[in-house]
Amino acid sequence: MKQLYVYILECSDKSYYTGVTNNPEKRLQEHNRGIITTSYTYTRRPVKIMYVESFTNFNLAIEWEKRIKKWSRKKKEALIDGNWEKLKKFSECMNDSHFKNQKK
Repeated sequence: MKQLYVYILECSDKSYYTGVTNNPEKRLQEHNRGIITTSYTYTRRPVKIMYVESFTNFNLAIEWEKRIKKWSRKKKEALIDGNWEKLKKFSECMNDSHFKNQKK
């Protein structure tokens, strides 16, 4: 059964990059070698892996990668740390217009 991996890299500028691959170690080496000059990580090397999760379903892996890419930095850090309480907290809507934030 083929495995796919969703990964988060920390770049030298402390930003995060999220991707999907079938070989995290090889992909890390490719990022650090700078093979693709137009890649987000090219000017932010070296990079290091902070999070990896495996999938056997290609569609679920792509969906998870896309979801993480939309997250805030704090939410990504909670995932990296495995801090589910913070992840839940940072997932809550904080907009004034949200029903939880309306004055009763």
